[in-house]
Amino acid sequence: MQPRTFKNARILIVDDEQTNVDVLRRVLERGGFTRVESTNDPRETGPLYVRLRPDLILLDMHMPHADGLTVLNTLNEIIEASYLPILMLTGDLTPEVRREALSRGAKDFVNKPFNTDEVLLRIRTLLETRFLYLEIQGQNQLLEAKVWERTRELESAQVEIIDRLARAAEFRDDNTGQHTERVGQMAALLARQIGMPDSQVALIRRAAPLHDVGKIGIPDSILLKFGKLTADEFALVRTHTTIGARILSGSRFALLKVAEEIAFSHHERWDGNGYTGLVKDAIPLPGRIVAVADVFDALTQKRPYKAAWPVTEAIAEIDRQRGRQFDPDLVDAFLRVIEAQQSSMRAD
Repeated sequence: MQPRTFKNARILIVDDEQTNVDVLRRVLERGGFTRVESTNDPRETGPLYVRLRPDLILLDMHMPHADGLTVLNTLNEIIEASYLPILMLTGDLTPEVRREALSRGAKDFVNKPFNTDEVLLRIRTLLETRFLYLEIQGQNQLLEAKVWERTRELESAQVEIIDRLARAAEFRDDNTGQHTERVGQMAALLARQIGMPDSQVALIRRAAPLHDVGKIGIPDSILLKFGKLTADEFALVRTHTTIGARILSGSRFALLKVAEEIAFSHHERWDGNGYTGLVKDAIPLPGRIVAVADVFDALTQKRPYKAAWPVTEAIAEIDRQRGRQFDPDLVDAFLRVIEAQQSSMRAD
């Protein structure tokens, strides 16, 4: 540690005897310290600490109004979580006093009458520890900031990869790539509407676009076919749920776990007549949410095998399917979301 750093240190002297304060000031001046404050009233120590934020406190043990131990208690209540060296000045160095002072935050002792060279040496040692602590603390904060930034970058990369995977799957029968985005948005609105916490809403928002990732395994001749599918062709299309679940399975990340649930279950029906026969609450909630969002968007968009439905007819169809294809509570939530959107459009 460079001496210049020491000389910039802020030092507070607390001693009821002005003679002692004057001696200490001369000692510190000789040592090159210029930022020195003092008080003869120990009751001022707390406010002075808050105002000055000293790097070192020279504290007398025996004073009127409040002794050194009381001052230490006061400092413990307001001191920030950093290493603050306190050098006790006392003629009473009994083991009991030392133990009490150390237990309350004192770092070292100087016996009165003190030797000036010893005082300077102890001050420099304590300040060296102080500044090394602050330096390490600063380095730790810098490392934490770098780790946080790197974590944020990795999370962003993960989200981007997931978005691109969803678009890659959807691009084959929706070259705009907007279906997955719209389903994610509607799924998030439904999740929020039923009172799910923000963290779960965010997960569903990101996971929902992967609902049809299993389409990667379906041949274009079937996926893009005009007209009605044969029974065998439809059976093959249905496998996109299990293909998608396999693609997304085995992850330790919550986002991909939710995406796996959605991919597998978004074609289940409330009445049990879905792809695998899951019934009502046995269908994972994220899958039930995406089922509503997916069907509504599919109905209102033109596809190679069908024309787009008018929005009012699509809304009515969702309502008709309550208790059959869809969770009744989610249909109610869907209708509230639509009403809120329509009210907002009318207000504009």
